[in-house]
Amino acid sequence: MAEKSLPIAVDAMGGDYAPEQIIEGARLALEFDIPVVLFGTEEALAGVVDLETVFVSQVIGMDEDPGQAVRRKKDSSLVRAAEYVRDGHASAMISAGNTGATMASALLRMGRLKGVSRPAIATPIPTLEGDHPVILLDSGANAECQAEWLLQFAEMGAVYARDRFNVQKPKIGLLSIGEEAGKGNSLVKESFEILNSGNWEARSQAEFIGNVEGRDLMSGVADVVVTDGFTGNVALKTLEGTAKAIVSALLSAFESSEEARKGSELLAPSLLPLYQKLDPDSVGGAVLLGVKGIAMVSHGSSSANAILNAIKTANELFQDNHVENLQSVLLP
Repeated sequence: MAEKSLPIAVDAMGGDYAPEQIIEGARLALEFDIPVVLFGTEEALAGVVDLETVFVSQVIGMDEDPGQAVRRKKDSSLVRAAEYVRDGHASAMISAGNTGATMASALLRMGRLKGVSRPAIATPIPTLEGDHPVILLDSGANAECQAEWLLQFAEMGAVYARDRFNVQKPKIGLLSIGEEAGKGNSLVKESFEILNSGNWEARSQAEFIGNVEGRDLMSGVADVVVTDGFTGNVALKTLEGTAKAIVSALLSAFESSEEARKGSELLAPSLLPLYQKLDPDSVGGAVLLGVKGIAMVSHGSSSANAILNAIKTANELFQDNHVENLQSVLLP
């Protein structure tokens, strides 16, 4: 870690459990010597004396149009946090609020890296095998994409996998409906041709392994999976919904009878590590790659622990010069 770290700018107003859980997560970060600056209304941050605070007069709601809200609410917690990063007062920004507004704040206030056509959201997906998650991008920033953008997603995903999870030569997969080269829609077919040629692999220190299917997302076959934002978001929400349904069904089964409750007590020690591995709070959030700064998008239901992990991740990326590493690959 650097001798003196810039604080992480945290939107205290975003999320289902804001501001209490956001503030608590920021306080937990102090135990790891990571400075934090909270952005929120004076009322929301009343009584916070152990953390740096910046009072704002506006808040962007979950149901507001992202672009319009960012342009109109210049004194909102999201906009001010992004400006802190842009002006060099903070090393990164984090929000569990309006995802679109978080992206718009980062893009409009920080700007995009040179050569980047479209920033993308990179979401870590836990795997049942291996020691690191699979990076899925784009998972929601760009509903419609061009093949050249998916190539940039692959390059940015490779850098992120290396910086965040120490994957020295990330394996890149293209999400499709079949492993064969000819499978998929026109975007997938064109993207395959681009990813399967050129010198981008050497430049990015990555390896394109071809098409992968939805069933491969948690298998660890690929370290990075690229797709358009519409497909990526559907895939991500499907995985989240399936995981919740399975956990709910297990809990119901464990409470269905006295015998089941006794059995659950025996299984609990073995199931706990699996639960911890699949728990989204352990990751803390997704990263918006391609902007001139570190911007993390946390889940709306983020707990204090999720905010802490997002802060730790953002700090690690800053210490590893992640934005500079991205730029060096995109503009060799």
